Amino acid sequence: MSVAQRVAAEPLFTLRGLAMHLGSQITDVEPYHRGTIKAAGAGDGAARLGDRTIEALDVGGGLGVRYHNEKAPSPRDFADAVAPPIKQAGLALLCEPGRYLVANAGVLVTKVLYRKHAGGKDFVVVDAGMTDFVRPSHYNAHHEIVPLKDGSRPEELVNVWGPSVSQEISWRWTASCRGRARRVPGGARHGRIRLCDELDLQPAARPPEVLVEGDRYFIARQRESLDDLLRGEVLEPTTWYRAGGT
Repeated sequence: MSVAQRVAAEPLFTLRGLAMHLGSQITDVEPYHRGTIKAAGAGDGAARLGDRTIEALDVGGGLGVRYHNEKAPSPRDFADAVAPPIKQAGLALLCEPGRYLVANAGVLVTKVLYRKHAGGKDFVVVDAGMTDFVRPSHYNAHHEIVPLKDGSRPEELVNVWGPSVSQEISWRWTASCRGRARRVPGGARHGRIRLCDELDLQPAARPPEVLVEGDRYFIARQRESLDDLLRGEVLEPTTWYRAGGT
């Protein structure tokens, strides 16, 4: 008995749709086309078995964007790949292109604290790291580093590090997908630099969020302080609980 038949046999359940997930940051629409054909075929198969309640197919949302030198597909390419099989199956199309919509909508601005030279290498130490932007450490992701001032100076090959050991491990290999060093204009000695694209925050003292529209901006979220981080901590317990009861 198929899953569709088992669901159909349950009076409290109705199979309304199917979903697939191919991955993320996909820059070729051909896998979407093949996956959609297979998923639509599964819907047809369920209908032939008597379960005709399926209304929609969710094709996921891993459509890639440009971070470095990727060639991102267009919405038209995506639609041409997935819409015809779903239309032929008589289903509604659901998709979740979150990265495509918002990945390039934000930047992380970090302050250069100081520079140092050690082991024959130059290091730029900044006040942001893995706790503020986790993609480089988790995915070896490339993000452009752009100085906000003095961008016309000659480039230098440097390692960009965060302010703590764990952050150094993260930031020092933001260089590219293959290396640990990054060329940045020589002006990145002091001041601020910008890491482009998507933000991915973990619990920590978070920076402020600034919403920009044209030449206007406002603070959408205030900078967190140490007091904010400690607000939920209990230093002196007022009530003790025993496992299995009060």
